[in-house]
Amino acid sequence: MIEYCYEIDFQLEDENRISNWISKVVERENREIHNLVYVFCGDDRLLQLNKQFLNHDSYTDILTFPYQEENGIHADIFISVPRVRENAKNLGIDEDEELRRVMIHGVLHLLGYNDGNSAEKERMRAMEDAKLKMFHVEQ
Repeated sequence: MIEYCYEIDFQLEDENRISNWISKVVERENREIHNLVYVFCGDDRLLQLNKQFLNHDSYTDILTFPYQEENGIHADIFISVPRVRENAKNLGIDEDEELRRVMIHGVLHLLGYNDGNSAEKERMRAMEDAKLKMFHVEQ
């Protein structure tokens, strides 16, 4: 099950389409979603969580909190909508596309992909691109 919680004035355009896409991404990695909650919030909320749980005093666009189960995904993913919007503007890309990239980035972490070094970052970006293509082609 995928749930969406909104702590700020924001709403996904089509939750069902997003959920179907994320479910397909996870299924293709031979995993299943048990409980995945996306929390859309502001910068202050993510900054607070970043300080509290990671000892990082910096803004971020996403924090993923896994509660992994044997073969399933159980996690909370917090996304700063203002940070995503600012990143999209700075990169000159569509806000919805950047939001989907961030959403699938969190899922990829839950599937075991990392971005700690340059090789991992390159692999993560390639996986994000491939999964974003799935959204556009298979929906």
